[in-house]
Amino acid sequence: MKIAMETTVFKRKIYSAMLEWKNESNGESALLIEGPRRVGKSTIVKTFAKNEYDNFILIDFAKASKEEKSLFDDISDLDYFFTRLMLLKGVSLKERRSVIIFDEVQKHPVARQAIKYLVEDGRYDYIETGSLISIHKNVEGIVIPSEEEPLNMYPMDYEEFRWALGDADTIPMLREMLLSKKPLGDAVNRKMMRDFRLYMLVGGMPQAVLKYIETRDLAKVDRVKRGILRLYEQDFHKLDKTDKAKALFKAIPGQLYNNASRFQVTTVVENLKSDGARVVVDMMEDSKTVNVAYHANDPKVGFELTTDRSSYKMYVCDTGLFVTLAFWDKNFTENTIYKKLLDDTLNVNLGYVYENVVAQMLAASGNKLFYYTFPTDDKHLYEVDFLLSRGAKLWPIEVKSEGYKTHASLDNFCEKFSERVANRYLIYTKDLRKDGQTLMIPVYMVGLL
Repeated sequence: MKIAMETTVFKRKIYSAMLEWKNESNGESALLIEGPRRVGKSTIVKTFAKNEYDNFILIDFAKASKEEKSLFDDISDLDYFFTRLMLLKGVSLKERRSVIIFDEVQKHPVARQAIKYLVEDGRYDYIETGSLISIHKNVEGIVIPSEEEPLNMYPMDYEEFRWALGDADTIPMLREMLLSKKPLGDAVNRKMMRDFRLYMLVGGMPQAVLKYIETRDLAKVDRVKRGILRLYEQDFHKLDKTDKAKALFKAIPGQLYNNASRFQVTTVVENLKSDGARVVVDMMEDSKTVNVAYHANDPKVGFELTTDRSSYKMYVCDTGLFVTLAFWDKNFTENTIYKKLLDDTLNVNLGYVYENVVAQMLAASGNKLFYYTFPTDDKHLYEVDFLLSRGAKLWPIEVKSEGYKTHASLDNFCEKFSERVANRYLIYTKDLRKDGQTLMIPVYMVGLL
């Protein structure tokens, strides 16, 4: 779905979810699209409005005029409100055929509060977007409208990335191979892995993907990603003047590289107590810039009931940004480093990168993230990297960075909780194959689980 616009528009899966909302809601709820900055929220919403409605009005509260903001000071007379809005915007709205967009709605909370009464009025549809400065942070003194229907927007997943490169065939074929559980062959797997490592390096932020398509220059892509990361840093500082959130965010690659069983907050920010850390991490999770996996103390369906909120791992929402963050100490990530990463010849254990991309792919597929650890002896732990809930059963997942075929943590977990486990997976870089009851799948298939 490329549309001739002033901005390049990539095909995104969220469009179908938005269309489902429009058809099923029929004006009885407003759609709230949440996601990190530069993930493409504004672009997809404007595209949707142009395609699915006769016309629309967009109010961008990041740069709205005083006159536009003042409209929401008094909405007791909605006829008067709409007349003023249409005159200001020069658009004549049509009942049940127009949509009003509140972009960056968190910057003007009173407008968000007005959604309740606007939806009740029923004349038009409403779509809101919320960005990195948490929409949950700036709500003091207002009534949060229950009429909001939230929808998360993630960086482009691997299939969307392939679509952007003009490839609509690879993922459906991989889906068939996964269903059949037949190997692809080593030569095909090597090509698939190289293609996937490109996705890991570029990432799924539309601006970075577009830069790659335009230039095929990974150094230029890296500069785009650095710009996005700097925006995140600025926004973190606006929310947390002590810069604890900024410090924790920048520490994510190092924490994963050290392979700790939980995020070690005090190694990043000294004397940060657990309650204070919890507030900061909640804010970061709210911002959608990170994916957080929580420890499930008693792994069974209904993870939330036994979640340990003090034990968690954090992942960057986009693995392309993660790679840039991991090499932040250089002025820019040199093309030689990118080439070695792409060719898988960099003399560094990349397990932490693969773990981040698996977290990203699982989250984008609608999964909340949980993991589980249990002791092997007094000094060591088994760790199952991710746990998925499917029906009344669990799908445990262990992630390896290479072609390792051993999976002790997975085996011991499945023995310990045999009655709770259905399918079990080892995610690695080699070809699809079975090892007993464990299905070993290449990392590029994770989004198909």
